[in-house]
Amino acid sequence: MRIPSLLMACELNVSDATSGIQTKENTMNVVAAIVAGLVSTVVMTLLMMVAPGMGMPKMDIAFTLGSMMTADPKAARLMGTVAHFVMGVIFALLYAFAWNLGIGSVTWLWGAIFGVVHALGVALVGMPMMMRMHPRPPQMEGSPPMRMMGALLGHVVFGIVLALTYAAVV
Repeated sequence: MRIPSLLMACELNVSDATSGIQTKENTMNVVAAIVAGLVSTVVMTLLMMVAPGMGMPKMDIAFTLGSMMTADPKAARLMGTVAHFVMGVIFALLYAFAWNLGIGSVTWLWGAIFGVVHALGVALVGMPMMMRMHPRPPQMEGSPPMRMMGALLGHVVFGIVLALTYAAVV
């Protein structure tokens, strides 16, 4: 599926570091990255919703994020969902920027590789930092290894869907 007029109008040109010449090879499509980020975050969110039915721990990132901002559970879930989708778009832009720089390629394999790196960053830095800053840290379900497997699975799926969607839209 192509949406050429809208997508072509929103391309970000990045100059070649050695010659200053702009080429088609180093053009990142911002709108395609945003669309891919939203699609990928929807898929990852659905995966988190069905994870307990697959024997994985409950992973309620929307509530975890939102409860940092408010004690009201309904408002927390809404605010956390918005925050999670914003982060999904930001990470999609980072993945697309990395591909644009020549780090990997827009393939399912590189999406999975970026997803593994993303999951490690979340598990080793993001979640511990968030839990230390959280005014009301929720009780995490499942054992640490199962939570890590859930994070790994979710972010690998995010990366694969992101790469496939970005490639299809560009």
